[in-house]
Amino acid sequence: MNRKPWATLALSLATCLLASAALAQNATRDDATAMVKKGVAFIKANGVEKAYAEITAKSPQFVKSDLYLVVYGMDGKCLAHGANEKQVGKDLIDLKDVDGKAFVRERVELGKSKPAGFWQDYKFTNPTTKKIEPKQMYCERLGETLVCGGVYKH
Repeated sequence: MNRKPWATLALSLATCLLASAALAQNATRDDATAMVKKGVAFIKANGVEKAYAEITAKSPQFVKSDLYLVVYGMDGKCLAHGANEKQVGKDLIDLKDVDGKAFVRERVELGKSKPAGFWQDYKFTNPTTKKIEPKQMYCERLGETLVCGGVYKH
């Protein structure tokens, strides 16, 4: 009896299960919404200095798998970034994704028209895979800032 087909089938099944487990660890839209709300509450309770430092320091309460928080001023300046502290303090209003979409400018405009919260689609580098992937960002306006967290669509 030739066991090779069974071995191939078992290997394929194991690969599928591992891939499913990896995808299950990726953050969901509900995770993003909950983390943004948690970030907004933390900023209100602790002030911007402490909160932005916590977000940028990749505090475990503001990072989950490929989900992290970012805070932008309504002028497009990055105030806190949970994946890349080099972005903090930079004016990113004209930053474009690989398709040429000025996503920070669009985000600011959406924040002006939908302050209670909105979703935005664009492409960005996933910090876990290091690949450019489609991303959905959820943002809520807090004063003259936007608190955002996004999920990658795999």
